[in-house]
Amino acid sequence: MQEKDLQVLRHSAAHLLAHAVKELFPETVLTIGPATKDGFFYDSLPEKNFKDEDLVLIEARMREISAKNIPLTHREISKEEARVIYKNNPFKLELIDQIPGDFVGLAEQGDFYDLCRGGHVASTGEIKYFKLLHISGSYWRADKNNKQLQRISGTAFFTQQELDEFIQQREDALQFDHRKLGKELDLFSFHEEGVGFPFFHPRGTIILGILAQHLKKHLVKDGYQEISTPMMLSDELWRRSGHYQHYKDNMYFSCIDEKSYAIKPMNCPGSILVYKERPRSYRELPLKLSESGSVHRHELSGVLSGLFRVRAFTIDDAHIFCTKEQIEAEVTKFIALNDEVLRPFGFTKTVIGVSTRPEKAMGSDELWNIATNALKDALDKAGKKYEIYEGEGAFYGPKIEFGIEDSLKRVWQCGTMQIDFFQPENFDLSYISSEGVKERPVMLHRAIYGSFERFFGILLEHFKGKFPFWLSPVQIKVLTITDEQKEYACNLKQTLVDHGFRVELDSSSDQISGQIKRAQLERVPWMLVIGKKEVENNTVTLRYLDGKQEFGLTIQQVVEKAKNAECY
Repeated sequence: MQEKDLQVLRHSAAHLLAHAVKELFPETVLTIGPATKDGFFYDSLPEKNFKDEDLVLIEARMREISAKNIPLTHREISKEEARVIYKNNPFKLELIDQIPGDFVGLAEQGDFYDLCRGGHVASTGEIKYFKLLHISGSYWRADKNNKQLQRISGTAFFTQQELDEFIQQREDALQFDHRKLGKELDLFSFHEEGVGFPFFHPRGTIILGILAQHLKKHLVKDGYQEISTPMMLSDELWRRSGHYQHYKDNMYFSCIDEKSYAIKPMNCPGSILVYKERPRSYRELPLKLSESGSVHRHELSGVLSGLFRVRAFTIDDAHIFCTKEQIEAEVTKFIALNDEVLRPFGFTKTVIGVSTRPEKAMGSDELWNIATNALKDALDKAGKKYEIYEGEGAFYGPKIEFGIEDSLKRVWQCGTMQIDFFQPENFDLSYISSEGVKERPVMLHRAIYGSFERFFGILLEHFKGKFPFWLSPVQIKVLTITDEQKEYACNLKQTLVDHGFRVELDSSSDQISGQIKRAQLERVPWMLVIGKKEVENNTVTLRYLDGKQEFGLTIQQVVEKAKNAECY
């Protein structure tokens, strides 16, 4: 089924929702109800706030209306007529005023009508497989200064199977929510003393360190040079870079020695200052400067969402300064690097898009064509399928977006490669060409994880808390049947630690079943069980998280198995 058809169905389902709400709660003032990527929603201003139990009533009424198989019609009416119809609805009146022309669209189904551009199924009877999901707060036109509304969200599909799969996916997502798992596994926390600022616990910090080491290994091999730039820089810099104009409402400021500074929301200006520190030659290009830079952005409290939306995070940033002739080669290398870094995490499907020149853009048509073709040619040579997002590039250059599909079939946009003509011009960057004249470099912004924090959350849900051996904060837990085996267990633990593995010893005197259960709840990949027989034979029993066991392994065999498990 085409995506366009699904959007039509979901838009029609939004009308069905509004119809049911008006029948059950006639004093409700309707605003807008579009289709979305995963379903639909309708924002409204009810006389009394909706409660979760109201969703059951509303969904039941939607099914009654659907069963009546009421035809859906659409017609054009004059704005004067529309204003009379909606004389008591300030939201619709505002929309009417903003719609160009002298006419507006009106959708009708039975005695229900709604302001609409059109695009519906033939009758309510075609809307069969739907479900209301939740109630949330919203603002009119998504502006916090406007009236606060309530949003009812739902989803709809063409078949019961598709709906069931979506609901199961949603239930899995709730069950394996990274915030829930983060608390259960003692990885990170959030506190009122720093809303939106994550606190990483010892085990969570271990994972962040492994992610950083994994990435750095590949960056070094690919010729990147690591830099570190200040957390806070003067307002003047952010004004020049353009970030002040675009991000000032999301930036944190401080006054030092009567001079205004801003905590960085992005890393690129710092990288630019490093490039400008001295004259550059064409022989140095491409110059690849990487920085795992911490940034801060003042996000509204209502949009904060665990590690997925925070106020402080670390971007795995890099900025490549190159000639326009080098763009394609660098994009090609980045595509391979992105694949190589992500391979061990088991993401088998990638969704790629190329965003092209918007209406308002800087740089010549020739330069845009060179850059856009370089992105597409690199993807073609790498055998990558991609979509073209016409006109969705930034004003300063085209970009590639890499989305990864997790084990719950959700796509997360993480990696990006952005071509920037603006900042090199804005900061008067240059290099001396082989002919001895000044030339303007091109700046490539790129990231793979996107941010360590968000990627951490994605991984936690992707693995459902069961990290692979190489990534697990505790790889091995040593368990003893009685306290008599503790000395042997301590020596075994130290031997494994000396070999570089992350090992813990259960020092409790709990029964072995309790120790195993605790290790399973902690999602520890390997458990080494030691009893009287293992001590006598200088061996261990290896128990895996899934319950499988191997008996009579020597310490050396365990070490070799662990080394092989670390290979990815």
